[in-house]
Amino acid sequence: MADPAVVSGGSLNAGVRGGAGKAASSPAENYYLARRRTLQVVVSALLTECGFESAEKAAVETLTEMLQSYITEIGRCAKAYCEHTARSVPTLSDTVVTLIEMGFNVNTLPVYAKRSQRMVITAPPVTNAPVTPKALSAGQKRTHPPHIPGHFPEFPDPHTYIKTPTFREPVSDYQVVREKAATQRRDVERALTRFMAKTGETQSLFKDDITAFPLIAARPIAIPYLSALLPSELELQSLEETDSSEQDDQTDGENATGNVITDDPGADKENSMLPPSGVVPSAKASEENMIDNPYLRPVKKPKVRRKK
Repeated sequence: MADPAVVSGGSLNAGVRGGAGKAASSPAENYYLARRRTLQVVVSALLTECGFESAEKAAVETLTEMLQSYITEIGRCAKAYCEHTARSVPTLSDTVVTLIEMGFNVNTLPVYAKRSQRMVITAPPVTNAPVTPKALSAGQKRTHPPHIPGHFPEFPDPHTYIKTPTFREPVSDYQVVREKAATQRRDVERALTRFMAKTGETQSLFKDDITAFPLIAARPIAIPYLSALLPSELELQSLEETDSSEQDDQTDGENATGNVITDDPGADKENSMLPPSGVVPSAKASEENMIDNPYLRPVKKPKVRRKK
């Protein structure tokens, strides 16, 4: 051990500080660096027990690599003896057989463990795992089965491998549907009111500030009762449909019975009252044109068709 360990100005922990400066990104690299630092601390403690005060970084790295290879070989052989006897977990007997196979005297272990000048290495500080925000956690994480070592990375969140629906079921509750319809109607009314207030004329409650509480200006109508007397478009459409259906029924019935339709003689009398030119006087025509209310116009009696 005196050959690789050369006295220098550096301390025994130089290799430990050199390895700590290396940053790791993946969990496997973090585990490898932590194991390497632990072995470097053990090598430094053994050198101190042997009487060395300092060592070069290359010497510490060489001894660390030798110790790591020795421990890896012990684990590999113990695992092989364990599997040879149809077991999955190595026991103490497998480790003893491995040490004997590698040429180590097992009887010297109790004496070496009870040595007086040994150095006790404190456990490394345990770092708290980063707390995952509650908003990102979904479900319950799975723990490692017995056949997976504990230092392996944990399972990801369940939402990464569990199927989650991306749609919502339609709400069919009567109260919710009514509230949604009322909300939409109120939003539409507000939007239309704001649009009319911005595009049309407005009136303000306060004379000083015109922009405060604007109201839609009312447009005066010359004949206010006209909109109430005139039929709406739906009523006119329904009347036209009923008239057309009645006319179709009458024509179908007349064609089926074969009756001949003649004009009403009363109509001839009305026609005889007209002037010979067949033109209505201009005075009467102007009076009819002046009446805009359809309810005040003279009634036109329909022609009555008699069957012979």
